[in-house]
Amino acid sequence: MVPIKHHWQLDVYKQAMEMSGQVFQVSKKFPREEMFSLTDQIRRSSRAVSAMIAEGWRRRKYEASFVDKLNQAEAEAAETQTWLEHAVQCDYIEATKAREIHRLCDHVIGKLVNMGNRPEVWLLRKTSAAAEE
Repeated sequence: MVPIKHHWQLDVYKQAMEMSGQVFQVSKKFPREEMFSLTDQIRRSSRAVSAMIAEGWRRRKYEASFVDKLNQAEAEAAETQTWLEHAVQCDYIEATKAREIHRLCDHVIGKLVNMGNRPEVWLLRKTSAAAEE
């Protein structure tokens, strides 16, 4: 197994990017009057998931900060699920497609929870050279 050095190598990051791409595609069909409300909100929350994962990855020196960013990413994924429900209620998206994206969010949330529950696996370790400085 190749060691993960960059956030874009993480499966959870890849899935978050896939999810936000699907959200973008379905939201292109939302009515124009939703551009500055539902469309904007669902796109922002879905894109924030991968952004928070990237930020957290860069904060792995500090466990609390790392876990906080994972929690924020999890919250953004859950927010995306809520906006999907609104889109279905308004008949802007088919329920089957919404369920597909919702499940992808669930997978992302599950991976984030697992990472947050075992942060020591992901944290940066101080090297002996760094400790001597």
